[in-house]
Amino acid sequence: MKRILIIQTASIGDVILATALVETLHHAYPEASLDLLVKKGNEALFLNHPFLHQLIVWDKRSKKYANFLKITRQVRETKYDLVINLQRFFLTGLLTALSGAADTRGFSKNPLSLLFTRRINHQIGSGIHEVSRNHALISDLACAADLLPRLYPCAADETEAAQYINETTYTISPASLWFTKQYPVKKWVELIVQIPQNARIYLLGARSDIALCEEIITRAGHSGIVSLAGKLTLLQSAALMKLARMNFTNDSAPMHLCSAVNAPVTAVYCSTIPGFGFGPLSSDSFIAQTDSLLTCRPCGLHGFRACPEKHFRCALTIDSGKLSGRL
Repeated sequence: MKRILIIQTASIGDVILATALVETLHHAYPEASLDLLVKKGNEALFLNHPFLHQLIVWDKRSKKYANFLKITRQVRETKYDLVINLQRFFLTGLLTALSGAADTRGFSKNPLSLLFTRRINHQIGSGIHEVSRNHALISDLACAADLLPRLYPCAADETEAAQYINETTYTISPASLWFTKQYPVKKWVELIVQIPQNARIYLLGARSDIALCEEIITRAGHSGIVSLAGKLTLLQSAALMKLARMNFTNDSAPMHLCSAVNAPVTAVYCSTIPGFGFGPLSSDSFIAQTDSLLTCRPCGLHGFRACPEKHFRCALTIDSGKLSGRL
């Protein structure tokens, strides 16, 4: 096994979870060249990664299909021994089938999985974690040995993060791509007002989250709260989370950042449930969710732009004491 390609062109969280496969394959085949294909925007996660030989970046937003053809040619020319496709969509299935690799693997949900040499079921809702589902694709090649997702912030990332730390530092990542996965502002404020004024609280997120973070700061009125939204890279954020006393997130990418550096995390689940198999994996992790029996929950795998029932009880009925108990 000399050349291996892993394909995961989904969101940040999915890509982070795929890094557990990188760890396992490196330990099983330390001399192999391990490559990873991700979509443009996620490449910053892998700066200075010690086990990756090459990162292939697919720009899906500009000339998507032309870039796909270039990548397909590149993959065929590399002559991989093994291609593992973690995606369940047509184009990545086509790339896998056309790769020329003797061993191609993926999930049966991929519309072209019949062309793979090995395919397995991908069942969401059984309680099996996504990391374990991914590892099932290589169960005959390597033992997972409890290897978890991992990212590698460099020394400069750690130095950048260290300047924000005092004896009591918390981070809150309040945003999500989906409204129904996002803990409401007033509920974050309920948590913040219970944090001592001498503590430092950093709100993390992308540039698009700046307005949300400023609203929380205004409404919370805490003297030690600062927004770092749009100011840190993903790896710098991960380094800061590792040093924090506790990190509060939604069921979203920042939760997986915590898992990848084994940072303490309290993950808030609103419309989604841990049973989908995408929960936190840090050794110090906790899930906060409603105690109410709601027939509408979960309402979807990824969430919605608005609550379909127009009451959002899955979020509003979460006892903020569950979070403050983790301070």
